[in-house]
This record gives sequence, structure tokens and C-alpha cells, in this order.
Amino acid sequence: MLDEIDREILRLLRADGRRTVRDIARQVGLTVAPVKRRIQRLELTGVITGYAAQVDTTKMDGEVEAIVELRVGGNLELELILAFAENVPEVVEVLTLAGDPDAIARIRARSIHDLQRVVNVLRTDGRVTGTKTLVVLGAWSRRS
Repeated sequence: MLDEIDREILRLLRADGRRTVRDIARQVGLTVAPVKRRIQRLELTGVITGYAAQVDTTKMDGEVEAIVELRVGGNLELELILAFAENVPEVVEVLTLAGDPDAIARIRARSIHDLQRVVNVLRTDGRVTGTKTLVVLGAWSRRS
């Protein structure tokens, strides 16, 4: 169970994953040791799953980023819906949804032709019955 301090630590790390434990401790009103223990607990319990640089692929020559809506047949379990992503390295994120579509996948490809190949792989998987591809032209995200 997360308390308000845990939530504030997460908010601070989302805004800047390179923030020091000392800075976080100062902002949440604790000393370094308890903040370090809280972060370790959040990592061990899977609340914090990793740290990564956020990259705007629209500013990188040649790369293409797309959001692909996925529709699946029947009542597949969550694990089956997500399983295809493990074998497709260009798929960087999958979100399962309530309603239509069943899921969305964020894909990073080397080119538009590579994106087409990845979408075709998703379509021939057997579980995916339909797709809709949206190419990302620009990006903005809330950091906290």
C-alpha cells in the first residue's frame, strides 16, 4: 500500500529519474536513509520497474514512432494479449484497454518500411484480428 510520501517520491522520480536521494529526501521532509529504503521497497515490489531516458523520436532522423490499435479475437487472457510483444523488439509498450480497441502498442521503427513490416508481423500473429496505425508527428508529455 502506498502512502502520500511514496506517491510524492514517485512523482519526483517521474519528473526526473536522475534526481538524487538527498534531493528527494529534502522535498518530502525525511532523511536520506528512509527515502532510500522506500525507493528500494518500491523497486522490489515492482512499483518502480526501471529508469530510462525519455527521447523525442520526432527529433531523430530516420526513426518512426507509431501507436497501433490492436483488436483481438475472443476472450484472450491479458498475458496472451501481451505475449506477442516479447518477440517483437520494435514494440516498446503495450497498454490493454477496456472497450475498443483491446490494446494499443507503441512502436519505434527504423523507417516507414520497417514500421510496415512490424505491423504485418502483428497482423499475422493469429491473436490480432485488426489494427489501426497512427504515426506520431510530435510529442509532449507531463513529466510528473
